[in-house]
Amino acid sequence: MIMIPIIFFTFAFIYVFIMIVDCIPFDQIRFFSSFISDYVSEKETLRTLYHRFPSVENFEKQILEKQQQFSDEARVLLVNSLREQYASLKTSDKVQKNIAKLGDRNTFTITTGHQLSLFTGPLYFIYKIISVINTCEILSKKYPDYHFVPIYWMATEDHDFEEINHFHFKQQTFRWNSSQTGMTGNFDTTTLDAVFSSFISNLGVGKNAEFLKQLFENSYLKNKDLASATRSLVNTLFENYGLVIIDGNDSKLKKSFASFMRNDILKNTAYQEVKKTIIQIQELDKIYPTQVNPREINLFYLTEKGRNRIVITENGYGVHETEMYFTEKELLNELENHPERFSPNVIMRPLYQEVILPNLAYVGGGGEIAYWLELKSFFDSEKIVFPILMLRNSAVFITDKQHNRIKKAEMKIADLFLKSENLKNIYVQKLSEFPIDFSEQRKALQNQFANLYVLAEKTDKTFLNAVKSQEIKQLKGLNNLEKRLLKAQKRQLSEKLERLTTLQSELFPNGSLQERFTNFSELYLEYGESFFEVLKNDFNPFHFEFLAVK
Repeated sequence: MIMIPIIFFTFAFIYVFIMIVDCIPFDQIRFFSSFISDYVSEKETLRTLYHRFPSVENFEKQILEKQQQFSDEARVLLVNSLREQYASLKTSDKVQKNIAKLGDRNTFTITTGHQLSLFTGPLYFIYKIISVINTCEILSKKYPDYHFVPIYWMATEDHDFEEINHFHFKQQTFRWNSSQTGMTGNFDTTTLDAVFSSFISNLGVGKNAEFLKQLFENSYLKNKDLASATRSLVNTLFENYGLVIIDGNDSKLKKSFASFMRNDILKNTAYQEVKKTIIQIQELDKIYPTQVNPREINLFYLTEKGRNRIVITENGYGVHETEMYFTEKELLNELENHPERFSPNVIMRPLYQEVILPNLAYVGGGGEIAYWLELKSFFDSEKIVFPILMLRNSAVFITDKQHNRIKKAEMKIADLFLKSENLKNIYVQKLSEFPIDFSEQRKALQNQFANLYVLAEKTDKTFLNAVKSQEIKQLKGLNNLEKRLLKAQKRQLSEKLERLTTLQSELFPNGSLQERFTNFSELYLEYGESFFEVLKNDFNPFHFEFLAVK
């Protein structure tokens, strides 16, 4: 167990102690798919699905390859676009210098992306960005001749409002109700005053509460749309780390990507290549779920009213759920003259990102990495360097009181990641004054029947079926006795079991990982800046472990 104390000042003479209390490998966490566990374990059967594995050493060749491909013209375009995007936002000198350095051919990016989740949504929004920042710092030490810029890609064109319109704070859900439709980045944020009032009434008083209040108000109530609000919020939290925020909904950047969108329309390259990869994955020894399925055309068409798929119809090209139609010539003319009206979907967006950024790696959660692993052959066909795929860091914050309860129960933190019933079974067996595990009895019974099988072979082979039937019957009876005994013990230990499952529910709200449910504000209210600093100090995206922090 690692015990590294980290001390921070919050108020005069008051200290906040935060330390790592456990590191759990991802393959021991049931919330992570076997696909991702096998990826970080470098399972050979998955080797053809990625370009280079996420090790610090592998970045040397990635740098050289991307440097050869990414042009000076692309850098000039990127810098100019970012300066325009930041024109109305005051940011740090470190961010401004990072934007300027992107014009240098020795500068590269590490990128993560996310929807415009209200007040950042679940904790993993923060974890992704910290993982990107730390990756850049680690690479800077290893490769001092190069400069690395952390990037947050705002998914401003996303239209799934229900996924982003809420956040959870202290077991309460704060939800933004709005009838607006279309790209969420364009949503008017003036209607968020009701959410603001409700949220601040639950914050209490103090320095940390005041910071959260000002953060929400300055971000959402003083900006005209959700894209601007999110840029303001994320910039406030991370500008001192030099994080650069990019909005892909940019007409100049999309124009530079137009040839690839044209290929998607005319050649359906993504559809063909990703389908091949999905079949390849399905033919592996282990069954892995398909994350995303490609469409014949992987583009949306943007209007003031919505973001709708472009589909192939008998009459040419239609815009799904509208009466709009284009001939092939009309659609290609529209793309040439108005590339800003076209929006890449989940399949095309990764390619768009890698075309317009001097990017080396993408940092994402398990689901994201899983769908990126479907894309390599598509990138190869388009002759774009496939990025290194890095799994973001993960953590669970445990209070001192919760940690003491775990120790008092003589359980390991890793045990709490088990399903509730499995956790209770282990705990009952630990507390029971007599063994409930009948493994030895089953083994003895099977040994006895092994002798009977030998006897049956020597005498009457028709006797084998009777022996097998009796073995199944007796083993089943033994299993039932074990279950009844376990059930009886659970009744006797019900109070202790209830305390343990209550603890588990606190650490895994709504039956999910804390990071997939709880908003950062709940932890910031308690720890203040220490919350960000402990993540910054202890997250290492090259270590595939789940951290328990208190």
